[in-house]
Amino acid sequence: MAVMSIEVERVLVPVDGSDESLDAVDYGVAIADRYGAEVHAVYVLGEEVVRAIETDAVDEGEVADDTESFTDTVRETGAAAGVEVVTSIAYGFSTQRKSRHPGSVILDTADAVEADFLVVPREPTSGGPAEVLEKAAEYVLLYASQPVLSV
Repeated sequence: MAVMSIEVERVLVPVDGSDESLDAVDYGVAIADRYGAEVHAVYVLGEEVVRAIETDAVDEGEVADDTESFTDTVRETGAAAGVEVVTSIAYGFSTQRKSRHPGSVILDTADAVEADFLVVPREPTSGGPAEVLEKAAEYVLLYASQPVLSV
């Protein structure tokens, strides 16, 4: 029986500020550590936040500061394991394009950063406005061309 091995250079972990996404980061960092890969954590902004930015109800700079605080924690998790973590921010929704939703954003980001493996949070959350990823997990599991770990 032949043993199949995979090469992993970049693990994509979408995050949304929830505890569940931090758990996904832990798994992503462990996988990256195992394969000598890096982690790319994309912070996916939820619909309420995107609408607030688009209508100037909230300052985009404030949102960036809030997400930066969270992604600092993500980078610290990687650093503790000796894994490089790169971060980005993406709008998970659009009032202009119906096809833009968290699942499509995750897959588009995976292609853009050439991710070899995805780790997505899936457990139901409290449903807070910042917690958008549980809605995307099924979509990612169905359509991703990369291996996916749903945690």
